Amino acid sequence: MERAQSAESTGYVIRPNFQKKFRPSVIQGCLHEVLVEQLSDKEYDSKTVHQLTTTVADAVRARMKSQELDRYKFIVQVVIGEQRGEGTKMCARCYWDADTDNFAHDLFINSSLFCVATVFGVFHY
Repeated sequence: MERAQSAESTGYVIRPNFQKKFRPSVIQGCLHEVLVEQLSDKEYDSKTVHQLTTTVADAVRARMKSQELDRYKFIVQVVIGEQRGEGTKMCARCYWDADTDNFAHDLFINSSLFCVATVFGVFHY
């Protein structure tokens, strides 16, 4: 009978299958690649750091979209600072579904700057 079709083709799927879940270890690898590509030859300049931050965030977002994680929304945060031996602290809080939602982050440091990039993957029901 043609009436007996899979739930994915006829119904509303409320959870992604394992292959389509946001997996932090995979995403962190992609994030690290983007940071190395974008920042390895850059030096900190206070006049252009705003544009550099936007460029890195856009590159990270494009890489996340290429992962084809259907129905996930991505939130990308990039912080770039001058490497002068100072510390920085970051914090993020939210309510989410611990089964489907997650985050990944990576740190890039060279002699002139540091960059902390975070990607939040939130499954859209």
